[in-house]
Amino acid sequence: MKGQRKRLVGSVVSDKMDKTVVVRVETLKRHRLYHKVVKFGKKYKAHDAENKCRVGDRVVIVESRPLSKEKSWVVEEIIVKAESVPVVAEVQV
Repeated sequence: MKGQRKRLVGSVVSDKMDKTVVVRVETLKRHRLYHKVVKFGKKYKAHDAENKCRVGDRVVIVESRPLSKEKSWVVEEIIVKAESVPVVAEVQV
């Protein structure tokens, strides 16, 4: 059964919750009438047990049993880590 679970690739848009990240998955679909390719996005809440994910990371999420009311996905792996920007302290003159 584990081999039949859905896998999605997306980017982390929020990591403010404890052990939970919000992942945005974007798909491309062709418009029925105008035949233009349109980008659609959907957000999923995924379980991140070790709090390793940060905003901007590219991750693979896998469906699982419901872990809470809205969370039924688990972060399987981090594909690309987001580049961290160093914080520069402001100097008062």
